[in-house]
Amino acid sequence: MTVGNLARAFFGLICKKVHCESLGGRDHGFGNNIIWAGSLESGVQIAANHKKPVMVIIHKSWCSACKNLKPKFSGSKEIENLSKHFVMVNLVDEEEPKSHVFAPDGTYIPRILFLSPNGLVDNDIYNEDGSSQHKYFYSRPEQIAKSMKKVLDKYKHEQIDV
Repeated sequence: MTVGNLARAFFGLICKKVHCESLGGRDHGFGNNIIWAGSLESGVQIAANHKKPVMVIIHKSWCSACKNLKPKFSGSKEIENLSKHFVMVNLVDEEEPKSHVFAPDGTYIPRILFLSPNGLVDNDIYNEDGSSQHKYFYSRPEQIAKSMKKVLDKYKHEQIDV
């Protein structure tokens, strides 16, 4: 077997293992060091296959609160490290799901929701340090990391090494 064929076989095996064809999502300013699923659908599929929880960021390109969150989120090493234990989904503008399930207490933005490895929105995980009227709104990376840790503890999916 030539080196080229061996490399292609190895790459094909790796892609099947991690479902590379479903990855390739854009960071939209939330961090190019994070691996983003290409869509909500592919993220849910990857989560089911790898038994990982999902983190979904819903935001708009024109939103000032979203723009303010981006550098804080992308600059957080803690979020970056924790993201390795999640399937990360980044939905902007028209990618926002129409289902009311993804707007449990309103359609404000940005919203960060967590899904179980089975793809169900987990309404028990929200910003405990935030507003009771906008439970899925986060303004600081520490708040996000706290919820991410809570998700990992709840689903006991992996040991976190932050």
